[in-house]
Amino acid sequence: MSDLPPLSVAQEIARYLDSVKLARSANTWQTYRKALGLFQIVLKKNGLDPAHSPVSELTEDSVIWLLTALKVYSPATEQLYLAAASGFYTYLAAGRLAEINLPRIDLLVKQRARHPGQRLPQFPREDIERVLEFVNNITIGDPDNPNEHLRALRDRAFLISLADTGLRVHEACNLRRGDLDWNEGRAVIIGKGDKQAVIRFSTRAMRALRDYLTARAVLDGASGRSLPSLPLFARHDRGAGKKIKPLTTTTGRNIVRERVHQALGDQAESRITPHSFRHYFVTTVLRASGSLKLAQELARHANIQVTQRYAHLSDDELDQGYHEIFERNH
Repeated sequence: MSDLPPLSVAQEIARYLDSVKLARSANTWQTYRKALGLFQIVLKKNGLDPAHSPVSELTEDSVIWLLTALKVYSPATEQLYLAAASGFYTYLAAGRLAEINLPRIDLLVKQRARHPGQRLPQFPREDIERVLEFVNNITIGDPDNPNEHLRALRDRAFLISLADTGLRVHEACNLRRGDLDWNEGRAVIIGKGDKQAVIRFSTRAMRALRDYLTARAVLDGASGRSLPSLPLFARHDRGAGKKIKPLTTTTGRNIVRERVHQALGDQAESRITPHSFRHYFVTTVLRASGSLKLAQELARHANIQVTQRYAHLSDDELDQGYHEIFERNH
């Protein structure tokens, strides 16, 4: 047995978050950090100061306090934050850092947590097609402003790629030129859950990418780096200058916001996000093929139930089918 004093709750949370950072995605780590930050606030309000209380004083009753505090959040956020807290308790139990009854925690969560209702993915398909048409026909830049020219070509390639590949925005931003096989029209990426996946590009996406990279050739050649190591989508702003810097996820979202605003106006900005283009991709596959399995594989859904959420007909299609059946002979 060690003679060292036990660590505080806050110290063990910090150690747990370090392990999450190594094993999970950056987005998961950020969510867990926020969740366990709230957990510490809740502990302190209930008389257990996480900065000074040894972790051995933590009990399952703390989950009840957290559940109560989470009632002002959405059910979906509640589920995420409870997953973070449950993961921390499992970490403590595995390391025998506290006397934790994990079955009781599971029971408390099942009894008291809300379950978010399943909603069909909603997105304005026709509006997305209008955005794609807009960027496809956009006037490509000002000859006196090379950055504007490159941005227009980049944004066209970026949005068409999102719509025709099903890439998540951070996956698209992380692509390098060397990831793309130009002969096969494919890219190998490391996607969600640290899983390798093959992404297929349409002819129009490949054409848009070629146009963009051809216009970027001088910058790429002057970078001093090998072409395969360069980002597929680069920044073209004052901050980047003549350097080839990859897009951040924030910049990717801003591209969508800016082009949606230009194509559809202010009100559409909140309706169409980068993930809307992924919804568009899955639904396009389903509408064309009718195959859930194909859509699941192309969208890289681990669970086919996620894909099934897209397998619904629009109201217009239902109306048309109804009238064809019941009004045909009347």
